[in-house]
Amino acid sequence: MSSDFIKARQRALCAAALLASGQPVTGKDLRKTLGDIPNERLAEVITDLKQTLAENSLGLIIEEVAGGFRLVVEPSLIPDLSELLSPPPLPRLSSAALETLALIAYKQPVTRGELEAARGASCASTVDTLQERELIKVVGRKDVIGKPLLFATTDKFLIEFGLNSLDDLPPLEDKPAEFLRG
Repeated sequence: MSSDFIKARQRALCAAALLASGQPVTGKDLRKTLGDIPNERLAEVITDLKQTLAENSLGLIIEEVAGGFRLVVEPSLIPDLSELLSPPPLPRLSSAALETLALIAYKQPVTRGELEAARGASCASTVDTLQERELIKVVGRKDVIGKPLLFATTDKFLIEFGLNSLDDLPPLEDKPAEFLRG
């Protein structure tokens, strides 16, 4: 088989894997799908696929989120597809939910008591909402009296906010010091 044929097949397999998965696919899984190729070759395949999608105006892009890759609709086309997209998006998160989620993201793992101390308000229903939406999860118990639950963000949080990892969160230098008090 020619080198061009192998490259085209790997590009096609990569695109098919990203499309079929419906969720981010790790580099490890992609390398295995493409015949146990090395990391450098996977990077070449992904770059080639990104270029092919862009050059042919196919309306798709490769996004790196939650430690993997996924094939998504080009953001500029989403408004034109709104009638086809289902289910309808969940209602926006309230200010309290976003504040609580930010506290969890930056301070995880964190207990509900620590969240309430930082916010100065009860957040039981907010934590429940964030768990129902699978943006946070219980990751253990704190080794103190009462053994309160510890909460952290999920991969769905990374996906929903377009982050590859928590390292992609904006730095807190410009935020008030009391944001993470406690």
